Amino acid sequence: MLTMCLTPYADTTWAWDGIRYTTGDESSELRPYPHPLLEHVAITDGSRTLLVVRERVAGRRVADPNPQTVSPDAFDTARSLVGAWPADHVVTETAPDEPVRVTTGPCGTAPLYVAHDRRSLFASWDMADLADHARGLNAREVARLLIYRPRYSTETVFEGIHRVTERCTAFFGGHLYLSYPEPALHGGPRELAPDADVLAAFVRAMDDALDLRPLDPATTAFHMTGGFDSGTVATRAAERYPGRFSTGALLIGGPGRVSQVRRREEILRALPFAGTDHLVDAVENLPLGPACARVRGELISPYEEPIHLPFTLLTAELAAHGARAVVTGLGGDEMVALSQEEYPHKSMGEAGDALPWVGERAWQALEFADDAIAPPAVVNSMTLLSLETTAPVLLRAGIWPVHPFADPGMIQLGEWLPFHWRQLKQLQRRRLASLGLSPDVTQSRERESFAEVVQLVLTSAARPLFREMLKEGSELFDTRLVDPDRLRTAVRGLSAGGYQEEDHAPLLEVINLHLATRAFL
Repeated sequence: MLTMCLTPYADTTWAWDGIRYTTGDESSELRPYPHPLLEHVAITDGSRTLLVVRERVAGRRVADPNPQTVSPDAFDTARSLVGAWPADHVVTETAPDEPVRVTTGPCGTAPLYVAHDRRSLFASWDMADLADHARGLNAREVARLLIYRPRYSTETVFEGIHRVTERCTAFFGGHLYLSYPEPALHGGPRELAPDADVLAAFVRAMDDALDLRPLDPATTAFHMTGGFDSGTVATRAAERYPGRFSTGALLIGGPGRVSQVRRREEILRALPFAGTDHLVDAVENLPLGPACARVRGELISPYEEPIHLPFTLLTAELAAHGARAVVTGLGGDEMVALSQEEYPHKSMGEAGDALPWVGERAWQALEFADDAIAPPAVVNSMTLLSLETTAPVLLRAGIWPVHPFADPGMIQLGEWLPFHWRQLKQLQRRRLASLGLSPDVTQSRERESFAEVVQLVLTSAARPLFREMLKEGSELFDTRLVDPDRLRTAVRGLSAGGYQEEDHAPLLEVINLHLATRAFL
């Protein structure tokens, strides 16, 4: 949402030049991300200054970006109300002789990373901007990712670079302090009234989430994979605004591919979309090929989309055809997720406990894997981590992401629904069935995933990268986070054609972490 450099105990008189806010002595600078779905405001009482970059809300005029001078009482009122903004936002506060403060909103639409030197605090949505501050690997965070046990926290893979989590405040006065918020409160399933119309409530919640922002149909596209989540949101938009929204998707591989194509074609025939459908074949554009930014050595965060190349190509295709916003189905899984009590299941990461290439130091660090993590958020932590993977690619292309399933109203509806509406995504299935779509769409049990694409990558494009890694070495080896001998054995197993998804798919994380480490350190 922004990039900035803040220097405390210096000039705090801010001005707007049409591109950025700067202080009189130019020791501090704040550049809002330029996009028609964002706006920024600045308020000062002559001493303290409040700088807010936020998503626009429909039905309101675009705010004047020039600093407005108000009374101290009016400033205090504005400060107390800023967190009530219904969309995402980042708030920056400066005052003479005080540390600077940066507070994020609850949505996590775009990540915010921070780093500092002795004098200033630096922040950006793109981790590449902070690469000079990466000092080494954070063993605990690397270990979490190696075994697919991600945790939402202020830690990142790199020492010296931190994540400002949702509703978190970063204080900097020469030393950085990150303060987590109070836990967000959540509800549980409720008993439905006899006349409850769940699908109508679901439609209203989707409408509210989509209507919150002033989306322009001419410049808005929908990620419509053919799955239940993105399909539910996209079909509702087409139902309300016939012929106005375009679509796009990545084609998967394996047995689910034919089903994906067939389901998408039925949805596109049944609902009045704009007629422009952008498809990128993830099999023909495999990640980790020569054209992949990671392979070329570019500064790509380890948190960015694992299927990076095809996702980048799809994004470029959408941008080339005028898209400035993309609506996704991310968060749909978590909206209707079943609890451990309702459906006992393994926690994420348990299946990776026997991964042989995970090094000694990583196993030691995993004893503390749940330490220092963020408290419960408004948005599910797994959803927040998913949003973080998609945003940088979209933002580089000038596209702002919109995630209706991460809207608080949608989340609350999901929490209140009884078990039988959430089990196997009955909510989404019944909504699609109400549109007249066939059981091929509404009852499909084909797995829609990139598992087969990952298999192709690991058994083809990744093999020379592993050979190079094993020959030239890696920071992952030097820090004993990955065992090179056991990794070599696992890679040989890939070459022998003995691919097993559960055992070998996590190797993609190994190579992505290695490439990120090589680029940043």
